[in-house]
Amino acid sequence: MKKFFEEFKEFAMQGNVLDMAIGVVIGGAFSTIVTSLVNDIIMPIVGAITGGLDFTGFVITLNAGTGLTLKIGNFIQSVVNFLIIALCIFCAIKAINKMHKPHEEEAPAPEVDERLETLKEIRDILKDQK
Repeated sequence: MKKFFEEFKEFAMQGNVLDMAIGVVIGGAFSTIVTSLVNDIIMPIVGAITGGLDFTGFVITLNAGTGLTLKIGNFIQSVVNFLIIALCIFCAIKAINKMHKPHEEEAPAPEVDERLETLKEIRDILKDQK
């Protein structure tokens, strides 16, 4: 049993597991921020543009007697949440990659050796003659 716990400790302390755990926790916090961004900032703007419509109130009633409804507005809200979360994650990863990667300056174009170019032209002419 002691060996089992030692193996588990080794597994749990690997860098990848800890990195993933930290990512999940930060992702949960980030999700709350993005949800607030969508609910409190984006959707009111969309509602103002569409004449004050509240998307979460959009429903399609399938059977009035049983109260069976399709909550189309909630689905639209979820799609907007997903798109904004994906955009924010993309921008964050792009910014992180930019910080990690040193700025590569474009190398000047190599100088063209005229003799080499002449030899290439002769080679191409000889190929065409065959």
